[in-house]
Amino acid sequence: MVFLEVISKKITNQAYKFMNIPVNDKKLLEKAFTHRSFLNESGNEYNESNERLEYLGDAVLELAVSEFLYEKFPDKPEGELTSLRAALVKTTTLASVARKLDLGSNLLMSKGEEQTGGRENQGLLANTFEAVIGAIYLDSGFKTVVTFLEKQLFVLVDEIIANDLHKDFKSTFQEIVQADGHPTPTYKVIADEGPDHDKTFTVSLMVGKVEISQGSGKSKQLAQQAAAQAGLEKLDAGLNL
Repeated sequence: MVFLEVISKKITNQAYKFMNIPVNDKKLLEKAFTHRSFLNESGNEYNESNERLEYLGDAVLELAVSEFLYEKFPDKPEGELTSLRAALVKTTTLASVARKLDLGSNLLMSKGEEQTGGRENQGLLANTFEAVIGAIYLDSGFKTVVTFLEKQLFVLVDEIIANDLHKDFKSTFQEIVQADGHPTPTYKVIADEGPDHDKTFTVSLMVGKVEISQGSGKSKQLAQQAAAQAGLEKLDAGLNL
């Protein structure tokens, strides 16, 4: 049986910290690491990017996570299971796992993509992780995918629950303020710091012309959630709008 550490001379060994997953088709796994930008620089050696594997991996990942949550939490309602699944498969979560596995340093990409921070791009890392899932599924089947995810992704669910990372603070805040007759909350970016591939955004949460709170995060969406969470905490502490 061939294993991941010998998949290809172009993919370094350190990418495969998820050892003991058998690989029958080395080219399939190599394709999972081929960004579309690389095709123009590779001549005739590479003629397909990882986008089709990403498409497949996205569907396989959703099924695997859904089944895991269904079995682990038999008493949780559908809505909470959906929120937990969204937290597990969202871009930031998948990108963090991809970083832990060092997938970014092993991507085949154009020099231009690399120079603009492609190896640390959250969306690109998440897409690569999904492409790897698609490749493992085709190569070794669904059971092997689940074994891999048990070690790399499913273990994060307790942390997500402990830190309320599955809760949609924006929706909750909006529902509360609109129920009291106030206008829909708005979010305005007031600062962004850092290089393009590693920015930190700060947003202001407004209800009408009144600033309620601020929040920061590695994406605008995360910053908005942080601001909404801070706004909810103020409401809980007795803030009157």
